[in-house]
Amino acid sequence: MTDISIVIPARNEAENIATLLDGIEAALAGRDFEVIVVDDASDDGMADLLKARMARAPRLRVLRNDRAGGQSAAVHSGVRAATGTICATLDGDGQNPPEELPKLIAPLLAPGADKIGLVAGQRVDRQDTWSKKLASRFANGLRALVLKDGTRDTGCGLKAFRRAAFMDLPYFDHMHRYLPALFARDGWGVAHVDVSHRARGGGRSHYSNLQRGLVGAVDLLGVAWLIRRRKKSRPNEVTR
Repeated sequence: MTDISIVIPARNEAENIATLLDGIEAALAGRDFEVIVVDDASDDGMADLLKARMARAPRLRVLRNDRAGGQSAAVHSGVRAATGTICATLDGDGQNPPEELPKLIAPLLAPGADKIGLVAGQRVDRQDTWSKKLASRFANGLRALVLKDGTRDTGCGLKAFRRAAFMDLPYFDHMHRYLPALFARDGWGVAHVDVSHRARGGGRSHYSNLQRGLVGAVDLLGVAWLIRRRKKSRPNEVTR
């Protein structure tokens, strides 16, 4: 058992993973934590780098998928394997600065914070292409209009949450983009923290704006249905 589990979904991030792991070690120095990298069927040599690092990094655990399952599946696998009561996630591409992790974790450990289930990072000064930022702004605006989740940036990989609450959520592919709405659906409070953002250090993105848009439209309708279903089935529920 440990206090905090850091879960990193990663595919073909051999150029970024070592620097990211070094940053996590520095950011959480003095804390009781573990790091779980979920290698989503990488074929760029990242698996060998992680295997070598594990020999000298007892906090590091690696889960490897034989076939790529996507980010939500990787996050879910990592959280399921985690031993910490608090889990935090960040992307494996290095664009989420690990020094932001303490800011995300702190609200969940503060006195009287038992009603908070999720702390969601909100990127400022994004270091992405204009097309990616424009597509993200449109998707976030549409999602906020439909779900009213009070979150301006659900695509940020920096998040921290209570492991037990996460495992109670309904699982589906791409659920990682709807965590604020899903936690609120279950009666949990959601806090937001502004976080910085970096340009990708190496490699390339594995998803296009078109891919995100196509799956996002279907998922949005599904999440809206889940929320309506919960309200109808538990109309008098007392929230945490």
